Amino acid sequence: MGRATKFIIWFIVACVGLFVVTAIAFRLFFDPNDFREDIESAVRKSTGRELIIEGDISLKLFPWLAVEVGRTTLGNLPGFEADTLAEFDRAKLGVRMLPLLLRREVTIGAAEIDGLQLNFEVNAKDQRNWSDLIATDEESETDAKPDTGGRALDISGVDIRGATIHYVHRPKGDEYRLTDVNLALGRVSNAGTPVPASGSLGFSVKPGGYSGQIDIETSVSLDREAAIVTFGESFMQGVVDGIADAPSRIRFETAGIEVRAEAQTVTMQPVALSVLDIKLRANVETFSYADTITPTAAIEVDAFSPRSLMHQLGVEPPETADPAALSSLALKAKAQVRENDVALTGLQATFDGAAFRGSLVVPTVSSGRFRFDLSGESLDVNRYMAPAADGDVGAGGDAVPVEIPVDLVKALNASGKVRVAAVQLGALRLENTGLELTSQGGRLRVHPITADLYGGKYDGDVRIDASGATPVLSVNENVQGVDLAKLALAMFEKKNITGSIGGNFKLSGRGADMGEVQRSLSGTMAFELKDGTYEGTDVWYELRRA
Repeated sequence: MGRATKFIIWFIVACVGLFVVTAIAFRLFFDPNDFREDIESAVRKSTGRELIIEGDISLKLFPWLAVEVGRTTLGNLPGFEADTLAEFDRAKLGVRMLPLLLRREVTIGAAEIDGLQLNFEVNAKDQRNWSDLIATDEESETDAKPDTGGRALDISGVDIRGATIHYVHRPKGDEYRLTDVNLALGRVSNAGTPVPASGSLGFSVKPGGYSGQIDIETSVSLDREAAIVTFGESFMQGVVDGIADAPSRIRFETAGIEVRAEAQTVTMQPVALSVLDIKLRANVETFSYADTITPTAAIEVDAFSPRSLMHQLGVEPPETADPAALSSLALKAKAQVRENDVALTGLQATFDGAAFRGSLVVPTVSSGRFRFDLSGESLDVNRYMAPAADGDVGAGGDAVPVEIPVDLVKALNASGKVRVAAVQLGALRLENTGLELTSQGGRLRVHPITADLYGGKYDGDVRIDASGATPVLSVNENVQGVDLAKLALAMFEKKNITGSIGGNFKLSGRGADMGEVQRSLSGTMAFELKDGTYEGTDVWYELRRA
């Protein structure tokens, strides 16, 4: 063995021995807990917040430079409700020594954190309790250091267990809470390869009263230079309370989501959503998250049963003459999610086989108002009337009168227009029918109601006032120039009546059902018959005989 070789071997042995002696001395004479107060003081000086390290601090040197910290809290600013901005029960992070020293490679083991709790708040003065920890654009440019390059980053994984994230916006009254957040990330490196991610969490939203538990599975890619985060194929499923009487299963999936931090925009691949047995597909336009999030999407909803949906929402569906009524509704539209409602434009709806087009606004807050503007080709109203069941009679053998829908009128906050080319109402066929509806505070009005009726015209004004103890129904209806022959044939199957008829009805009554309304009915009625004949009968003879 040459002298050079022996020298190298002894040098290596000496270095290893020196490192071992240093490590032993480090363990014997160095306690990281001795620096606890220095760390707390440095944080207090730089942020003005109280950092309290209650748990132990442990440090290992080889082969990992590993730090583990016990329970720690970071205080909140004055003027905010929570005592702390952040806290955790345990955090651990390790870095491999040799790659860092020899090749400037940052190789991190699994980063672990238990019991993390974050409290974000916007107070009544519109101040944010985290804004002082975020550098402004000017500070970021001043503090920015040139990229030296050549550094490699490698993290074995990230494991977050039992975290809680609370956000409250006092001026708006919004409150969001994520609980029991568990998140596992796979290997992270600056090679840009997708990082598998999975997790679960509970959530609650106020106002709205929504809460639930969901599971998430996705992958994440990070482009640090372009400040772009890309989520790959993503799935979310779970159970949500607050949508219906019973907990509702929900499923969300998309092929990908791209978040651009500098532009503060989100771009999504086509989305599939399933909730309350309703399946929805959406092509979402790129939207901003800088302020209020208001995405716009082209949506398509597969046919579902409104009757079944009413049952799930705790609403008793009405009995209808046609048992198949209220059984199918399919939608296509452009939807925009706004702060207090969802607006559907370019709407194409197929309701129990009848096609409608127009627009619809559905409120997402309890004080919101339904708005609609719809047109269709045909509608058979008879399908949705109360059934004439054989046993549906009163004690005297008369049919049980139809009840005034008081609860519906009191709850309905809506306005809109409907136009239908042909309407079947009882034995009557109305054409070019149109109506406008307004309802608020227990007062419903349908006016004007217009239609072509057997060569003549009909217009009406129907009101229901359910704001008091007893509902009041009033009508003001007019018919002009109606062909009596066609009307008699349709209503009575009579072919021996001719002429034209016009008239006016101004009536009102009060009561819980139509029977009580009829018994209290008052008002005026007027008819005018022109060129009327009753073929096959000598009217003057019958009058004289009478």
